[in-house]
Amino acid sequence: MKLNKNSRRSFIKTSLAAGAALQFGGLSNLDIFAQQSKYKICLFSKVLQFLTVKEMAPVLVELGFDGVDLTVRPRNNVHVVPERVEEDLPKAVEILKKEGLNTIMISTGINDANDKHTEKILKTANALGIKNYRMGYYYYTDDRTIQSSLDEIKIKMKELADINRQYNITGSYQNHDSVYKYFFGSPILDLWECIRHLDPRYIGCQFDIRHAMVGGATDWKIKLRTIASHIQSFIIKDYTWGKVDGKWRAKNVPAGEGAVDFAAFSQMIKDLKIPGPISIHSEYPLGGAERGNLNPSMPKKEIFEYLRKDLKFARSLF
Repeated sequence: MKLNKNSRRSFIKTSLAAGAALQFGGLSNLDIFAQQSKYKICLFSKVLQFLTVKEMAPVLVELGFDGVDLTVRPRNNVHVVPERVEEDLPKAVEILKKEGLNTIMISTGINDANDKHTEKILKTANALGIKNYRMGYYYYTDDRTIQSSLDEIKIKMKELADINRQYNITGSYQNHDSVYKYFFGSPILDLWECIRHLDPRYIGCQFDIRHAMVGGATDWKIKLRTIASHIQSFIIKDYTWGKVDGKWRAKNVPAGEGAVDFAAFSQMIKDLKIPGPISIHSEYPLGGAERGNLNPSMPKKEIFEYLRKDLKFARSLF
């Protein structure tokens, strides 16, 4: 049987997906993609931390989001702090559920299976039917070699995959550029090296196209293809270049107004049959709301309209 170019490409993608399913004994992204009627789009709740969960829920409904990517991490002003996850996360999920919203994922600081909060966060999330969480970061430092850091991170990720399996949840690591800090995962190949032998049902990548392009404006397609089998969610976020204090920096802008080639990105996501979900990160200037501030200087209604615009743009792509 002879295959034309498009048929060969489709055959290879299907074979790779099927191989992943056989290797790890579960549904591949291709299977999940086939079962979905549309992409689920949620809002990363950092931008609405000036609202309580009860105040935020009707806003998300009115704007048209499918659900929320809820902050559950050890930072200021988050919606749920790790110390109170067993009490507050169920309450938050119930409030959102009453408004018809899903808690599609949670954003955490988890990067160590042995941390005192890790198990109770995962156990609580599992009991509530939450299937995906964003992990905390790892960093490279000048006092250690890259390889020694990788060796340690590989062990930590294996331990996290094991505990994630226990609680039937996926931990997804966000790739992040290294403009200000030396982030593990910025090159993608280091992340791939640490997770490629691990079951993607339990540990994977939250692919951030903005950070992938800032870290390498012309090689993001290689990064995406490299990690595709383990992408469990992805982010809509945009940037442009500008001078900050006399130095060229990546500056966040509303989705569709910057340097990200969203047309090519969305087409690759669909061609590779990566099912999502999608988390919108509205991290451009919004009077401080983009940083999680409790008292943003921009009027609330104006912030909401920016979020509506981001969602409309994401829907147009997916």
